[in-house]
Amino acid sequence: MTNTERHLIFGAKGWIAGLLAELLQKQGKEVKGVTIRLEDREAVLKELDEYKPTRVYNCAGVTGRPNVDWCEDNKEATIRSNVIGTLNLADATFLRGIHMTNFATGCIYTYDEKHQFHGVGFTEEDEPNFTGSYYSYTKGLVEKIIKQYSNVLTLRLRMPVSDDLNPRNFVTKITKYERVVDIPNSNTILYDLLPAALAMAEAKLTGVYNFTNPGAISHNEVLAAYKKHVDPNFAWKNFSLEEQAKVIKAGRSNCELDTTKLTTALAKLGVKVPEVHEAYDLCFQRMAKHLKDGTAHSW
Repeated sequence: MTNTERHLIFGAKGWIAGLLAELLQKQGKEVKGVTIRLEDREAVLKELDEYKPTRVYNCAGVTGRPNVDWCEDNKEATIRSNVIGTLNLADATFLRGIHMTNFATGCIYTYDEKHQFHGVGFTEEDEPNFTGSYYSYTKGLVEKIIKQYSNVLTLRLRMPVSDDLNPRNFVTKITKYERVVDIPNSNTILYDLLPAALAMAEAKLTGVYNFTNPGAISHNEVLAAYKKHVDPNFAWKNFSLEEQAKVIKAGRSNCELDTTKLTTALAKLGVKVPEVHEAYDLCFQRMAKHLKDGTAHSW
């Protein structure tokens, strides 16, 4: 890497943005985080022209607080950030000849007749079939447009997990729920996949990738591994999708993503990502050590 390489992260106050900045800094790379509104075209172009980044990472966007139900009541704000803003950044970086990594979502699918539990996973070429939440609906729409930009790498994360109990961590969320559904899903273990994202960006890969650990894991399997490695006293209860629907405003995506394209690309870069069950065991072992030692998430 030359001294002129600069990494610019949009959405700097976000959870994944913070982990990404930490990882880049640990690798000795120059990185800057900004909180510019993506839909503010003049501000975005000004930042690109002044900082002159080699690579841009989009970690911005709204997912809603405390969850995606927020987007159902704030559709205009969701559009401005997740659609107009994302496309604006893609267009601005394209005009400046800058590679952009777009952290997106794989929560645009739901199991159907062709895609059953532990069966055929959704590929990058499959049309989104989940519109049960406005958040997922907008994400599916914007992906169709952004993939036309030749400078953009879109990474579809699902239910991201860190080695600590950050409130945004999927594990933290489901351990606090009164009841959980027990359905297999693809998950993104950030310890494995954020370094892979940097390798892909450095190689200037573009296009859409399902960005999860290979395989699918059920909520009960996740919580059983958590109980085994982190909290032996933990207990949980299940409920059905029909029961869940009574307590949420928007539907939730449940699906398995096919990772063939991702693992093939990463193999060429010398990067290996563990299968999701193995990845969770390793994640919870690291988490237990951090909690015992009082240390923070580390790479």
